[in-house]
Amino acid sequence: MTTPLFVERHPGTGRPVAFLHGLASRGSQDWPESEWAGVFGDRPRVVVDLPAHGASPSLGTAPTSTVLDALATAVGPDEIDLVGYSLGARLAWDLARHPRVSVRRLVLGGLSAGEPFALVDLAAARASVSGGAAPADPLTGMIVHLASQEGNRPAELVDLVEGLASEPFVAGSDGPAQPTLLLGGMDDAMAAGIDDLARLLPDAHTQRVPGDHVAAVHTAEFRAATRAFLSD
Repeated sequence: MTTPLFVERHPGTGRPVAFLHGLASRGSQDWPESEWAGVFGDRPRVVVDLPAHGASPSLGTAPTSTVLDALATAVGPDEIDLVGYSLGARLAWDLARHPRVSVRRLVLGGLSAGEPFALVDLAAARASVSGGAAPADPLTGMIVHLASQEGNRPAELVDLVEGLASEPFVAGSDGPAQPTLLLGGMDDAMAAGIDDLARLLPDAHTQRVPGDHVAAVHTAEFRAATRAFLSD
């Protein structure tokens, strides 16, 4: 059985909204109560800590499919609306098609059109988080920098990156069939390809909000667009 992930459940009435955060963050950091309380009225909110993040256990170097199984257990079988940011959006793209998950609508924020994890120098990353030199490769250095921030478990996050890279994210015509909103910060280079991603989907559109990759998810415009798209 897949190790249970930590889930913070905010009770309410109606269809729940589930949230998946980005790499080296946690549910309470990307989706803080101070920003999201009341955005959807009294609807329940389900805030998941991804594996090796926050209060969730590590799944080691488990592949993407195993991570998706754990997320499916965390969000449950009832129909939900699903919101993901960055890594959370990458996982939400596939989770929306999981046989044990029922998603009505989908919001994907800060989603990269490519697969960066396959390019990470894992040996250099592991050496660096164990006290060695900073990686020479900029992408690997960025991953190590994020993983090493206070409150994170760097070695476990590198394990997660390795596992996800073993089953890379591939955006194709077999993506989510649900109505999908792709949100990207105006200054977020990682989300520059969301228009191309939208063209792969049968029912999708895009919207830009202020901010770079870090700031966009915390803007009032991001919340307003999400609320409008997921309204009943």
